[in-house]
Amino acid sequence: MMQPQIVVLKEGTDSSQGKPQLISNINACQSVVEAVRTTLGPRGMDKLIVEKTGKATISNDGATILKLLDIVHPAAKTLVDIAKSQDAEVGDGTTSVVLLAGEFLKQLKPYVEEGVHPRIIIRAVRKSLQICLEKISELAVKINKSNAADFRSLLEKCAATAMSSKLIHQQRSFFSKMVVDAVLLLDDLLPLNMIGIKKIQGGGLEDSILVAGVAFKKTFSYAGFEMQPKIYKNCKIALLNIELELKAERDNAEVRVDNVKEYQKIVDAEWNILYEKLQKIYESGANVVLSKLPIGDVATQYFADRDMFCAGRVQEDDLKRTLKACGGAVMTTVHDLNDSVLGKCDLFEEKQIGGGSEQFLEETERSLHDAIMIVRRTIKNDAIVAGGGAIEMELSKILRDYSRTIAGKEQLLIGAMAKALEIIPRQLCDNAGFDATNVLNKLRQKHAQNNPWYGVDITQEDISDNYEACVWEPAIIKVNALTAATEATCLVLSVDETIKNLKSGGDAPPMAGRGMGRPM
Repeated sequence: MMQPQIVVLKEGTDSSQGKPQLISNINACQSVVEAVRTTLGPRGMDKLIVEKTGKATISNDGATILKLLDIVHPAAKTLVDIAKSQDAEVGDGTTSVVLLAGEFLKQLKPYVEEGVHPRIIIRAVRKSLQICLEKISELAVKINKSNAADFRSLLEKCAATAMSSKLIHQQRSFFSKMVVDAVLLLDDLLPLNMIGIKKIQGGGLEDSILVAGVAFKKTFSYAGFEMQPKIYKNCKIALLNIELELKAERDNAEVRVDNVKEYQKIVDAEWNILYEKLQKIYESGANVVLSKLPIGDVATQYFADRDMFCAGRVQEDDLKRTLKACGGAVMTTVHDLNDSVLGKCDLFEEKQIGGGSEQFLEETERSLHDAIMIVRRTIKNDAIVAGGGAIEMELSKILRDYSRTIAGKEQLLIGAMAKALEIIPRQLCDNAGFDATNVLNKLRQKHAQNNPWYGVDITQEDISDNYEACVWEPAIIKVNALTAATEATCLVLSVDETIKNLKSGGDAPPMAGRGMGRPM
């Protein structure tokens, strides 16, 4: 007699489990890796992504590309998450982290297919990570901060390494100095939001300047703006969150008047309210008025007549930066304006500058953000390793040597992890059009002879001691990337069943109409 089938899940729920499910998740992750694989390194290609709105973005920053791709596969989303976390934590190495995670999965896939239990694989992956992290902390070169000039040149080299794979790599010596200057101007906490980047079209990239203070873009301005002075020394700044313009009559407001005089009184009252506000600001002794809300034409003219500068619709983060730099407070009323709430600065001036096209400027901003993050991290965690695939090759060698000392399945699994780490130098070669096998053989030989800093040399199509060549990266990038990649690998491997629920409301009955006098 047949047993009746027991249905626990709602009809139509898609449930897949077991080995095929795990393999399909690994394959999904591979296709995400394919999207960013070619962007790695100084010779990496850029991606052009067009959004629904038609906005085009050109980038070779792994995190930016993955954010813009609308990935729906649940397992593949883990790779997007690790790229985002790498971007938020360290700022650079977003492509590397996705590549590593994808390659770990690719090398471990045969063992999954042969029926090795995922828990055994995960244990080997975690063991490999532990060995790698120990080796990185042992190899990493500590920075000597006592000599300011040496420390500065080291920071510049780290910034230049971060920018070497970006669109602006031609100007990296120019920008690396600027980035280091900017970060060194910050206090000990190195708050990232205190560095503002403004993108202005027109002119060349080399026209970029670093302002040791606060800069904000000229906002929408009315007639009378040109008459305002453009330079102030030792001025007082009023930071406001007030609208200084005549309000348009509200559409739904109704005022009944029976003669013209009454109407005139209403108009006069509005003007008087505005003039009272302006008078109070003028009497407070402020020379520069910055407001988050619009400043109208009457107010602009009023301030111009009294040799004061004003800007409305200033962005909130710029206003906050001004507040931090110059002191004072953002006021929502003009009644308590006195010296204690006014900011002070030595010099305030307006200048005309400009850069390249819009997409190029956006990519430049992303590149500078990465470089700034790297310099911050190098100052905070003062240890560096050589880039260009050198550290990955060394870790690969260590893992391979270790795997030969143990017995059992773990030997093969740790060997697979060792092979997976070679993806970084291999991909650097592939992206530059070199013969990857040839270069990797040379690298393996050098690392076997205890030269831990040998990596790919993109300029010579060969290998070189990247520590000597000043291709440096903060050790924290590698630690973070390896940790995130192994965590993502373990996460994907530990999932053996995916249950997709029907979209809610998918089987709801159609709504009844209003026929037959039925109320809604």
